[in-house]
Amino acid sequence: MQTTIDMQTKQLGNSDLHLTPIGFGAWAIGGGGWEFGWGHQEDQESIAAIHRALDLGVNWIDTAAIYGLGHSEDVVSRALKGRSQPYVFTKCSMIWDEKGKIGRSLKADSLRREVEDSLRRLQIEAIDLYQIHWPNPDADLEEGWSTLADLQTEGKVRYIGVSNFSVEQTKRIQKIAPITSLQPPYSLVRREIEADVLPFCQENNIGVIVYSPMQSGLLAGSMTADRIAHMPDDDWRKRNPQFQEPRLSRNLKLVELLKQIGQQSDHSAGEVAIAWTLNHPAVTAAIVGGRNAQQVEGIIGAANYRLSEQELSAIETFLQQNP
Repeated sequence: MQTTIDMQTKQLGNSDLHLTPIGFGAWAIGGGGWEFGWGHQEDQESIAAIHRALDLGVNWIDTAAIYGLGHSEDVVSRALKGRSQPYVFTKCSMIWDEKGKIGRSLKADSLRREVEDSLRRLQIEAIDLYQIHWPNPDADLEEGWSTLADLQTEGKVRYIGVSNFSVEQTKRIQKIAPITSLQPPYSLVRREIEADVLPFCQENNIGVIVYSPMQSGLLAGSMTADRIAHMPDDDWRKRNPQFQEPRLSRNLKLVELLKQIGQQSDHSAGEVAIAWTLNHPAVTAAIVGGRNAQQVEGIIGAANYRLSEQELSAIETFLQQNP
């Protein structure tokens, strides 16, 4: 059984938070039964996954109020009872009603309700990083960001960041208060942020924590067309274009290359995929989900894994030849 891994930490933007290269992503452990769920999930397995990540040296957890409609935050708080606290990050702006219908709000009173609910569910004094989950509604970005800046002044949150924002949206709110971090999707099959988002963050000392570096499990090395076909109906991935033809065959072909590269140094395809995102100088760290302890052990090696120039070149060649 693996013991604690000594990981080099990296400072997150303008904060005093020093993050391990990998953080525990708590989206999937929200479970099924909601619009962006991953199907049924056993809470005990989720808690074991979090414990394993922390035991191996991971020092931050990223969740969101919307994951499982509050359930993910509940599970995180249960997992952290009686343990030394990692940094806890969560997100706001996606809300739901009693029927589970999801809405979006960046109004001050709504965000204030959200932060109190998250603090209560997480059972912590202050949230280490509080993030606007999506820039919707766009017209209310300034009100939303001003509110987060107020919550920071009041000590309810330590640092504030955004997720899924464009450069233009980031520039708009930057005038109100400094942005500690941006959380965008980034993986071998989603590279849009390389053009403008990553250079902008580098120039402005905005930390970048990327999500879905394995494209929600697609690049982990264990995904097959048959497995996707048998996913439960409340697993959002079943409807995602990357998990369907014609993209699926190309993506699974990419996984074969990642497996070949990983085999040379005893790393999984998923670890190669994560290490590839961490190779970009603008990226501070990557959010990696795990639904059980075994999954966590299968990806932890990415934290200290550095791809060689030759390996990076082989991946780049594949991507260019298979757009």
